[in-house]
Amino acid sequence: MLRTLPTIPIPAEPVFPLRPRTIPERRAAGFLIEEEKPVESSAESLFEHFAWLYIFCRERLFRDDTERMIRAVWAESKPLPGEKVIEMGCGPGFYSRGLAGRFREISVLGIDRSPSQLARAREKAQATELKNCRFESDNVLALSHNDDSFDVLIASRLFTVLPDRDRAVAEMYRVLRSGGRCFIAEPRYSFWASIPLLTMWLLAGLTRLRNGFREPSMAQVLSPREMEHLFATQPWKKMKTWREGRYHYALCEKG
Repeated sequence: MLRTLPTIPIPAEPVFPLRPRTIPERRAAGFLIEEEKPVESSAESLFEHFAWLYIFCRERLFRDDTERMIRAVWAESKPLPGEKVIEMGCGPGFYSRGLAGRFREISVLGIDRSPSQLARAREKAQATELKNCRFESDNVLALSHNDDSFDVLIASRLFTVLPDRDRAVAEMYRVLRSGGRCFIAEPRYSFWASIPLLTMWLLAGLTRLRNGFREPSMAQVLSPREMEHLFATQPWKKMKTWREGRYHYALCEKG
């Protein structure tokens, strides 16, 4: 069951804003200025240069949260026909394809920045004749979709290499419709979460491609307190965070 949070307790240490935020802000000469970040090329990413390795990890080694995701988002019912689902940071489309195959009456969109990951996702979707699933290149920090565009949003292992987590959560809130739900799964332990990164950096060193990649050498994981505070930056109608095994989870509903 979701718990209703009419108010978010303010922590004694850093204060986290409870208003929706879409992009970082700074003030200069009395004016509020929107601070843009440079767009990063997919060619500078380990997930592009060694796409095959991450695809293997996602499809063969990582935890499969499909059933947990379905139970959390749709409880004991099932999706309504025509519901629109978006997966942020979909990689090879593991969850997007899984949900689209299970529920043919919904529409699923997976987004990622890696052309190779997206190519794999499209190839697998075509091989299984998924007509209700598509994949696009997009930036999770500045989604190209309008406000109130989706009924459900999912993401797994998104924050481990993301430079601006607050901005990503603000985008989640923005693109969800009123009553929309998001389900987030994040690894809890840095060592286990870092295995793909460490392996890709090792391969980069062996192949003399050591420089120019934007990913850190170790995954950045959230503590339970940080996980709760991260999602509390938006005024969700309902919010729940919990831990199971090696993962944190968040389930939120927009008012």
